Amino acid sequence: MNDRFPNSRRLFERAQRSIAGGVNSGIRKMEQPVPLYFTHGRGCRLFDVDGHEYIDFQIGQGAILYGHAPAGQAAAIAEQAKLGTHWAAQSELEIEVAERLQRMIPGAERMRCQNSATEVVLSALRLARAHTGRRLILKFEGHYHGWADEGLVGFAPPPDKWGTDEEPTRLHPSQGVIPEVLEQFVVARWNDPAHLRRRVEQYRGQIAAIIFEPVLCNTGCMEPVPGMVATIRELCDREGMLMIADETITGFRFGAGCAQQFLGFVPDLTILGKAIGGGVPFAALVGKESAMQKITRGEIVHAGTLNGNPLCLAAAKWCLDEVTALGDRHPAGMIALGRRLMDGLSALARRHDIPLQPQGPGLVFHAAMLKPGAAAGPIRDYRDYVRRQDAPRWAHLRRCLLEEGVRAIERGLWFISLAHREADITEALERCEVAFARHAAEWKAA
Repeated sequence: MNDRFPNSRRLFERAQRSIAGGVNSGIRKMEQPVPLYFTHGRGCRLFDVDGHEYIDFQIGQGAILYGHAPAGQAAAIAEQAKLGTHWAAQSELEIEVAERLQRMIPGAERMRCQNSATEVVLSALRLARAHTGRRLILKFEGHYHGWADEGLVGFAPPPDKWGTDEEPTRLHPSQGVIPEVLEQFVVARWNDPAHLRRRVEQYRGQIAAIIFEPVLCNTGCMEPVPGMVATIRELCDREGMLMIADETITGFRFGAGCAQQFLGFVPDLTILGKAIGGGVPFAALVGKESAMQKITRGEIVHAGTLNGNPLCLAAAKWCLDEVTALGDRHPAGMIALGRRLMDGLSALARRHDIPLQPQGPGLVFHAAMLKPGAAAGPIRDYRDYVRRQDAPRWAHLRRCLLEEGVRAIERGLWFISLAHREADITEALERCEVAFARHAAEWKAA
């Protein structure tokens, strides 16, 4: 393949002389052949420093639900900037955002602002332990809850360190983690309600909360099997544990009431990030009034200089109003577009004899590249994903797609935004046709 990104390469080489590793988030180094540099975005399109235009399905790792540079959001931020960017105090904006969340989300009786979902996770787990007087948190293998010491326990262990089927490892992928943190977690397998019941029984009376992604978007885009979410709710009610829904990705993508309303459950605490701010650094912890009491009474520390930042609140208020205004049209429109794209990718894969298997609810989905000999069919848990996903071959196809102007996330995730239209899907599939043909002709397994 020719190098079509000389300006990005030049900037990346320059960046490495001042920025550790050349990037400000380690995952960005995954992009091949080089981490790209962009000049601007518009709607569902991105434009890089080498003059290329992309139909964007990475969409800010899911944060840009409303498209790039929507005029209304830009105006809301600009107007607030004229009044002040930061006061480290209160503004009416934070009440307006909180009241909108109360109206929109079933479990959002109270709110606290933060700047990233990683921070919100840490607050939620601290709150759960204080609320229950218990130390353990149960989370699921392959679920991602931010990059801090607690959020990545059990996220993506290598096969030789999985542990047994019954006792999944509590391994953290980073060095430098406080070792005792790992001992505060119990890891269960996703989409296995019976296994979850056994894990809760094994640690009965010691677990403060169960935290989970309602749809496992970060690993393979795995929807919950029937009874999975209901089992979590039942066990939390029976054992006095808090149910924590990490809706960092699913929040507002699945409608104004988030995935909890879409799937029909009410958690005790909810983590909101990404789409709530539409690309600005804003996140929120919301929950039932009873579950938030330790924060309300000041019995646990919840703080932050930039919490409730007015610029971010102005952006969030605009975002929430946009979703609310869509009413019943959302998320149906995004689901339909996503399914059309999934069907088109599947047809191209069959035509070019490429073992690509899209799965997910459409508005977000994962394109699994199956290893030689791997069985087709739904991937339901992390271990099955690792056993069947051909990461090197997907990386090659992803680069072909990138060079034809279609941008998906490096690990195979695709997002639909509210800015995508039927014509964008048609054009994307035309570009994908060229990329799939190139991949089929060039790919050689190692």
